[in-house]
Amino acid sequence: MDDADKIIVTHAILKCNSETAFSYFEKNELLTKWLTGKAEVEMKVGGKYELFWSPDDPDLTNNSTLGCKVLAVEKPHFFNIEWRGNAEQKHFMNNIRPLTNVTVLFFPIDSNNTKITLIHTGWRQDKDWESARNYFVNAWAGAFKNLESVVNYDSF
Repeated sequence: MDDADKIIVTHAILKCNSETAFSYFEKNELLTKWLTGKAEVEMKVGGKYELFWSPDDPDLTNNSTLGCKVLAVEKPHFFNIEWRGNAEQKHFMNNIRPLTNVTVLFFPIDSNNTKITLIHTGWRQDKDWESARNYFVNAWAGAFKNLESVVNYDSF
C-alpha cells in the first residue's frame, strides 16, 4: 500500500446550507450533538481544536485532541486541523510531528444541501499505524452517519 492508499476520505450530504454545515464543526454545542462529549474549538488559524470523548478522565490526553490546532480556515468552505489518536494510539500517534491532519471541505449542492468531504492524512508505515488508520476509517464513517442523522432527521 502506498501513501495515497492510506488517505482516509469520507463524505456526507447534509440537508442545510454550507454555513449551517460548517457550524456543526465549529460550534462547541453542535459538536457535542454528533461527535464528542466536550468541545473547545476556536475556529481561527492557531486556535484550539480540542475534542474530548472522555471529558471526566483525569488524563485528558486519553481519547482527545488536546493540543490540536486549526492550521487553516476559510469559512464556510474548508478548514484544516491537526489530529491525535485515542488512548490506545497515543503512544505512537501523539508524540510525532507532524501529527495526522484532517481537512474538511464544504460543497454547496444547492441552497438547502451541502456535500461535506473529510480527508485524513499523515499515516505512517507500520502495523500500529495501519491499525490506527483502520480504526479511523470506521470512526469517521460512523461519525458522519451520526452527523447526517442529527442534521437531516433530528432537526425536522
